[in-house]
Amino acid sequence: MGTKWAEAILVLCCSLLTIHVHGNNASPKAITKASLLLHRQKRPYAQSPALELASKLASSSVAASSSPLVYHVTSYGADPTGKADSTDAILGAISDALKGPGNGFLMEGIVNLGGARVDLDGGNYLISRPLQFPVAGKGNLLIHGGSLKASQDFPNDGYLIDLSPASKNGSGYNYEFVTLRDLLLDSGFRGGGIQVVDSLRTNIDNCYITRFNTTGISVQGGHETYIRYTYLGQRITAGGDPNERSFSGTAIVLSGNDNSVTEVVIFSAAVGIMILGQANLISGVHCYNKATGFGGTGIYLKTPGLTQTRIVNSYLDFTGIVAEDPVQLTISGCFFLGDAYVVLKSVKGVASGVNIVDNMFAGSDKGIDIVQLDGGFNQVDQVVIDKNSVKGMKLKATVARGSAERNGNGTTTSWIADFSSVLVFPNLIKQVQYTFITDGSSFPVHALRNVSGNKVLVQSDIEVPASVYVTADQGGHFFS
Repeated sequence: MGTKWAEAILVLCCSLLTIHVHGNNASPKAITKASLLLHRQKRPYAQSPALELASKLASSSVAASSSPLVYHVTSYGADPTGKADSTDAILGAISDALKGPGNGFLMEGIVNLGGARVDLDGGNYLISRPLQFPVAGKGNLLIHGGSLKASQDFPNDGYLIDLSPASKNGSGYNYEFVTLRDLLLDSGFRGGGIQVVDSLRTNIDNCYITRFNTTGISVQGGHETYIRYTYLGQRITAGGDPNERSFSGTAIVLSGNDNSVTEVVIFSAAVGIMILGQANLISGVHCYNKATGFGGTGIYLKTPGLTQTRIVNSYLDFTGIVAEDPVQLTISGCFFLGDAYVVLKSVKGVASGVNIVDNMFAGSDKGIDIVQLDGGFNQVDQVVIDKNSVKGMKLKATVARGSAERNGNGTTTSWIADFSSVLVFPNLIKQVQYTFITDGSSFPVHALRNVSGNKVLVQSDIEVPASVYVTADQGGHFFS
């Protein structure tokens, strides 16, 4: 009976034997020695089933604890009060996480780190140089839960978190599935916030990025970077800032394809979002950075040739959208406040596959056009600017509807519909539909005779009392 009790106690003790470690401070040797002592004991029950079970439990505890996936920066000496420089300590935690055990691969050449986490432990950390990832070819990593602030020695061209490795591997992508979550980044007007270079499926989630003098978030190459539930502003303000004219920098730069910016607030910067790549989605974004009247831009699409971008359900607050030679661009379901408008800027004079529809524009009755042209366009195809709700601004569209005025009193042979004040492109009408209604007893011959100067002229062969209703379209498709 005593032997059985001893065995039971031994099993209980072994099952409770756990050593907690942080980062690379794991010491599997301590557990291994403890388990070996069990085997070295010269006791009558050394080969009993209970002892074998205890040995297995101890071995599994060693396997589970020898490679921890959580790296606490405070265990590396980081100062959570923000008084001492924590750069080396945080870089040590990141380096160990990147060098940690792999669990197969994600994309070819990208080691799966198994969900390793670098935990900032809710602290405030001062850093004097970028937290640049030392090696490439890693994925499935999370950095979260704290604040980073640039010191006065931080380089003006650096980023607080820099996913551009000091040395590359042979893979086409540097990193995959790296998540930056629940972070406050204060660049102290000494550089930028986050840089992501040639990476795949990066998540920037619930971050607050401020006091950058260059760029809040810069995405260079790669694709499928998702920025969501994030706040960016060069200066911390809630609008009406007396220093708004001096706002500089760009909150987000997307110099790559297939990225998404969703549910993001940009509250101060010269440019809210600069798009230099294709097939990007902007949704639920509120831009009230530097107002257009002060020289600011909410969203700038610098992608002549093939834009392929959707801007939907967003709020452009006193700052508008500029698109260079847009090809396949949709702006829909957005609200433009404070005389904010859309500019189509000509580089080679191309506008194709553009839809600016179902938006709301609200202004101050200054006669500002909701859509404006910067330069001339000689290639216009499949452009639809229509069904926009306008208050206090001047309606502009590519589809205009109205009744033609009689050229004279009573009976006449000519009717003119002048759409020059409504249509966006000067002297361009591609399609016309008209309805000719006469209350006379005759059956006149009538035809569309001219569309120059965005005026539609309809004529009949005899004088008749008639009403003519016209729809003119500038964005019709050319068929070869």
